Amino acid sequence: MTQTNAPVSTHCHDDHDPDSMTLAQARQRMLESVAPVTGHERLAMREALHRVLAEPVQAPIAVPGHDNAAMDGYAVRGPDLPGEGSVRLEVVGTAWAGNPFSGPVGPGECVRIMTGAVVPKDCDTVVMQEKVRRESDQIILSAGPRTGENVRHAGEDVQQGQTVLEAGAAITPARLGLLASLGPVEVTVRRRPRVTFFSTGDELTPLGQPLPPGGIYDSNRHTLFGMLTELGVEVLDMGVIPDTRETLQAAFVDAAACADMVISTGGVSVGEADYIRDILDQVGRVDFWKVAIKPGRPLAFGRVGDAVFVGLPGNPVSAVVTFYQLVQPTLQRMMGVPEPALPPLFPVVCQDTLKKRPGRMEFQRGVLEQDEEGRLQVRATLSQSSGVLSSMSEANCFIVLDMEQERVEPGETVQVQPFWGVMP
Repeated sequence: MTQTNAPVSTHCHDDHDPDSMTLAQARQRMLESVAPVTGHERLAMREALHRVLAEPVQAPIAVPGHDNAAMDGYAVRGPDLPGEGSVRLEVVGTAWAGNPFSGPVGPGECVRIMTGAVVPKDCDTVVMQEKVRRESDQIILSAGPRTGENVRHAGEDVQQGQTVLEAGAAITPARLGLLASLGPVEVTVRRRPRVTFFSTGDELTPLGQPLPPGGIYDSNRHTLFGMLTELGVEVLDMGVIPDTRETLQAAFVDAAACADMVISTGGVSVGEADYIRDILDQVGRVDFWKVAIKPGRPLAFGRVGDAVFVGLPGNPVSAVVTFYQLVQPTLQRMMGVPEPALPPLFPVVCQDTLKKRPGRMEFQRGVLEQDEEGRLQVRATLSQSSGVLSSMSEANCFIVLDMEQERVEPGETVQVQPFWGVMP
C-alpha cells in the first residue's frame, strides 16, 4: 500500500499515546453516533429468534389461563385439611391436563389431579401424591399440607393486557417461548442492519488458490463473516480490494450505497492511515483513529456517505477484539436495542505471569477453568501476539487489564470477560 512521508509522533507499539481515546470514550462516541435502522417486518415466530422487537407486545390472554396443579397429587378443599391427626377423603374423579374434571367436589371428597390440569372449581389446594396413602377409592391425608399449596393461579405468569416485552427487546430462546405462550403466529421485528465488508492488502490470497511468495490467506473476512452472522445482521462480503486509490475509493462508495455500516479490515495502522484518510476525505469523514487498547489501537470510525464506517486493524486478533468491544454494541444499537449491555467482568485468580506496560487497556487471551476444588482460575494462552489467531481459538475468555496496570504475578486476581458473555 502507498504510504505518505508525514511524520508520526507515536509508534504503534508505544503504550502511552495522548491522541488515543479510552475504550469507554470510543464506545460512547460510537453509540451516540448511530440510531436504530428504520423499517420493520412481520415474521413467523420461529424466524424471529435473535431479532429485535419493533413494537411492544401486550398479552391478549392470561398465562396460565386457569388455576392448575403444580404437581401430580389430589385436589382438595381447604376446610377438609386436617389440623391434626388424619382424615379420609373419597376420590370422586380424575383431572387430566387438557381434560378437566367438571363435576362438583363436596365436603369429604377429592379429585386425583395431574400436573397442569385445571383445579376443580370447588377445590383450592393440591396435595402432592407422596403425602397421602391411597386405599381403593379413598385417600388418607395426615396433618401438614396447607390451604393453597401447589396451585398455579390464573395470570400468575402473565396478566391479560400486560406489556410482556417492550420495543427493543432482543428475542432470546426464553422470550421466544414467552411470546409463544400468548398464542400469536407472527411478531413484528425491526429489519436487520445491512453490513458490507471487505479486506485490503495485496498480500491477501483467496482460499483455494496457491500462495504466491509473501502471500497469506485472508482469514479476517471469514472471522468477520462469522461474528456478523452470529450477531444476526444482513451481510455482504465484497472480497479483497486491491491496494490502489481508485479501487479502494470505488469500493467505499459502492459499499456505502447498499449498507447501513461499512467495515474494512487492514489499512488503518500508522503510515497507512493517511492513505485511507485521503480517500475518506473525498467520500466521507473519520471521527477518530486510535483507541488505547491492546491489541487493536488502530481503529477508524466515521461515515462513508450515509453509512457508518469502521476500519478494523489488519492483525487477526486485533480485528476480533475491536469488533466485540466496539463494533458489536454499535450494531446492537442500530438493531434497535436501547442500551446494549456491556460484557460482564468478574475477578478470578491468575495462574501465570502476565507481562504488561501501563498506558493501554489490554485484552489478553485466557483459558477459564476450575481447579481441583472447583474454584475458577485463569491461565494465559501460550501466545499473546495480535497476529496469532490460534490464541483466540484455544481461549474461552479475555483477561482484561486496566490501562495503568502493570505486570501480573501468579496468584494475583485479574478481571476476566468470558466469551459466552461477549459473543451472542
